[in-house]
Amino acid sequence: MSTKLYVGNLPWSCDEAELTTIMSEAGAVVSVSMPTDHATGRRRGFAFVEMESEEAAQAAIAKFDGQNIGSRPIVVNMAREKPPGGGGGGRRDRY
Repeated sequence: MSTKLYVGNLPWSCDEAELTTIMSEAGAVVSVSMPTDHATGRRRGFAFVEMESEEAAQAAIAKFDGQNIGSRPIVVNMAREKPPGGGGGGRRDRY
């Protein structure tokens, strides 16, 4: 079973180290990934957190979903697999 969590509605000031510290209250954190906007380099307000076990992932959901970080209620749930085929939005040459 997946142990990767989606954590959304994060404050812009939250970084990987802070999120690791917070999430480790529920169990061991394997990794934290915070995507950034390609144009600005600014964090996008969400992260993917990989927990060491299914139990730790479930504990993190129970403990943190809806809780405030920096006055913002965060969303914590199981991450969905990325759909095949990649995203859109890129420039495509027309012939």
